[in-house]
Amino acid sequence: MSTRKKMPAHGYPGVAEAGARFQAAPFGGLLGADGVDVERTAEVFNMTKGQLAETVGLAADTLQKAARRNAPKTQARVTELIEIITRLEAWAGGRTQAMAWYRAQPIAALDGRTAEALVKSGKAGLVRDYLDHLALGGFA
Repeated sequence: MSTRKKMPAHGYPGVAEAGARFQAAPFGGLLGADGVDVERTAEVFNMTKGQLAETVGLAADTLQKAARRNAPKTQARVTELIEIITRLEAWAGGRTQAMAWYRAQPIAALDGRTAEALVKSGKAGLVRDYLDHLALGGFA
């Protein structure tokens, strides 16, 4: 009997499923009952909170105040970053390589934009779709 959780057909878990997935992933403990722990996330990625905010397309001071840190847009952007890096880590060769790909690798299928640029502009769904395409054996 398999203990693996069944993923939805579209490949994107809901918030509750994402929480369970992140807990089991190498980034375990980043998503709790109150949302993403941005301080811990910044620590895991060896960034300041300001650098983390800029990486996901938010103002550098956004993660300094609890009210802004817990805002839906902030939580969504940081969750998107975690999900994408988690998906990349295994085939990129590690967390550092996954972050390098996220920041610098132009994706030809997405007009040469990087995953970081797409997340910053609120288009993380395109990156997830692209990663799903690759996971299913599609060409880059």
